[in-house]
Amino acid sequence: MTLSRRRFRLFALVAGLLVIVITLHVVFRFFASSHDCEGALRFASYYGDHMVLQKSPESAVLWGYGPECAQVTVTLSGPSQQKTSLVDVTNGIWRVTLDPVEAGGPYNVTAAAQSSTATLTDVLFGDIWLCGGQSNMWLQISKFFNVHEELHLAAKYPHVRTFMAALKLNKTEQTDLLEVELSWSVPPAHVAEFSAVCWFFGRYLYETLQYPIGLVESCWGATPIEVWSSSRALKQCGLLQTYSGYKSPAPTENSVLWNAMIHPLLNMTIKGAIWYQGESNADYHQEQYSCSFPAMIDDWRMAFHQGSGGQTALDFPFGFVQLSTYIKDSKSDGFPNIRWHQTADNGLVPNRRMQKTFMAVALDLPDATSPVGDGHPRYKQDVAYRLTLGARAVAYNEKDVSFQGPFPKLILPAHDFINITYDQNVSVTPSKDVFEICCAGIQTPCGPKSSWVPAPIMHWGPTTVQLSTSLCQPTYKVATLRYAWRDWPCDFKACPIYSASGILPAPPFIANCSEAKGNQEL
Repeated sequence: MTLSRRRFRLFALVAGLLVIVITLHVVFRFFASSHDCEGALRFASYYGDHMVLQKSPESAVLWGYGPECAQVTVTLSGPSQQKTSLVDVTNGIWRVTLDPVEAGGPYNVTAAAQSSTATLTDVLFGDIWLCGGQSNMWLQISKFFNVHEELHLAAKYPHVRTFMAALKLNKTEQTDLLEVELSWSVPPAHVAEFSAVCWFFGRYLYETLQYPIGLVESCWGATPIEVWSSSRALKQCGLLQTYSGYKSPAPTENSVLWNAMIHPLLNMTIKGAIWYQGESNADYHQEQYSCSFPAMIDDWRMAFHQGSGGQTALDFPFGFVQLSTYIKDSKSDGFPNIRWHQTADNGLVPNRRMQKTFMAVALDLPDATSPVGDGHPRYKQDVAYRLTLGARAVAYNEKDVSFQGPFPKLILPAHDFINITYDQNVSVTPSKDVFEICCAGIQTPCGPKSSWVPAPIMHWGPTTVQLSTSLCQPTYKVATLRYAWRDWPCDFKACPIYSASGILPAPPFIANCSEAKGNQEL
């Protein structure tokens, strides 16, 4: 065989091998690509059977995971049909904003991509409320009430659905929940394990609205507000550094629960939120709470609005519970100060700093025999009812719904008495010491360390209360007046000042009222 023929055969052999290699590579890429395109299609963690999606006029947002090269078709089937939505998967995530759907159901929601499908069944449309905070929000119905009786009653509310995020923290903002504690459920399933305040709030709302309510619980006991706030919000209040000296069995590092338990929910369209927290800030960044609480509310509103593509209102209604009681006969100003700071130092909400908010006053609901400690009163039905009144007035714009207790609109000091005019008719019970005055010289400001003396109720009328100032020293004048400024100011539903109906207690207040300044108007 000549040299030239050998070279030719070698060339042919190499060329053949090259063709085989290229062919195998193409086949491998084809099958690999096909395999990638057939990856799992699923909804994000907090979507599931039996869930509630936000009703019209807002639009619900759906999202989940899928293969990168796929197109996902989302179909809603039920009482009213919607056009099919087709979206691409980008960075492994797909997302759809539905057209507005009226309250009702049930619906099925199906996401399909190539040969893969994911379906949600028994989906209702209604209002979604997020329930957050620490242990007084977290504490379950099973801790306080006759569980069998409550579960029997809960079964009558199949359109009030519940969901609970698991207790997880993270140092970076998460796209999705790391874990789900309780998936969407139809009562009475899991009601015993659910937040009592959140459940009763949803049940009372349903009784008024008569359409589905979805309740999303995301809370953790013994946590300060800093863990629930983003770095943006904390920066506004100079709280970017976590104080290492604060000891707590729960997470204390800034933003770790915002990252893991709130940020993942931002894509969800919600109606509003309720909040029960503040006890852990009575001795941690207490003075900053008048900044950190309103800042957190503003930041949540902005983040949920942006995360939902503008579907969650930029000023969504935010309700909260003003702290109840902790230690009877305590001399600490921690709880009174936090109660005041919860209102941005205004005493009442909504106000200019905290618009579209509502508050349930709870200082008249102490519970000395609570099985889970004095700081966890069992009267969650009363708390939830007062929150519901606020929601009806602020979130749903119901007219003629009283949701605020009496608050002074004018304080008139005189030589030996003070006249208080309230903003509504009042129900008054005589009291010797729930009102207090600080008597001081002109140059001496009143503060926590000042001498406070009782100002007994002398007389009252439909909207007025007159207090005695006889305990002031003759050479001193009344400089400051405060009401219910104690950890535990009165016994159960036995504070001196209530609304005319006797249902809504007056919130605590503190006001400068020296004669040198004339009449004090709040």
